[in-house]
Amino acid sequence: MVFPLPLRVACSLIAWLSLYAWFCHRYKHRNYEWSCRLVTLTHGILATCLSAYIGFIDGPWPLTHAGSPNTTLQVHVLCLSLGYFLFDLCWCVYFQTEGALMLAHHLVSILGITASLALGESAAEVNAVIFGSEITNPLLQARWFLREMGCYHSLTGDLVDFFFVVLFTGVRIGVGAWLMYCELASPKPRWYIKLGGVIMYAVSWVFMVSICRFARRKSMKKYHAWRSRRSEELFLKTNGHLKNQ
Repeated sequence: MVFPLPLRVACSLIAWLSLYAWFCHRYKHRNYEWSCRLVTLTHGILATCLSAYIGFIDGPWPLTHAGSPNTTLQVHVLCLSLGYFLFDLCWCVYFQTEGALMLAHHLVSILGITASLALGESAAEVNAVIFGSEITNPLLQARWFLREMGCYHSLTGDLVDFFFVVLFTGVRIGVGAWLMYCELASPKPRWYIKLGGVIMYAVSWVFMVSICRFARRKSMKKYHAWRSRRSEELFLKTNGHLKNQ
């Protein structure tokens, strides 16, 4: 028996809400954002793995089959992610933790997934967008958890930031540009699906500007810290040499 799409999305939403409630019960000593971040991390890992399987193994290939009819597995994954985005959007609005850009990102994601499910097509490229968006999410959440636990200013924190910047630049900006070109060049996708893809890519570039600024600040801070340590070492060596004389 095949359940209607609204029912499947509702079940997904209830599942994410239930997981959030369990995390809140499990981590009573933590704040609500801790539990929400765990839900986000869970969705990020799950969505990345499922969308990667669909795109690279199950098919169809989004770069050559934009606008193709949705497969059963694609529909399942889109319903799963749609339920999550609805949960996270409501959570962010209620607790007012995110800015307009992130809310716009969630809203466009919701509209894009809903349109694909309603049309019964274009899930290949929408799934690819989910993959590109979620592949960096676990690193973003890991960065937040490291900060909360006081472990961010360490080698682990530096590695997380490095791989986040590399993945974001390579996948969301590099591969994202290729996907957007294929989407716009194909005659099959509807114009509003194409528009949604352009908006999502533009949002990625806004995030990229912020990431570049962050990377520059962190690099300069690391450089000045290294220069300071180097100066201290040279001073100590020179001072010791003078004393020996």
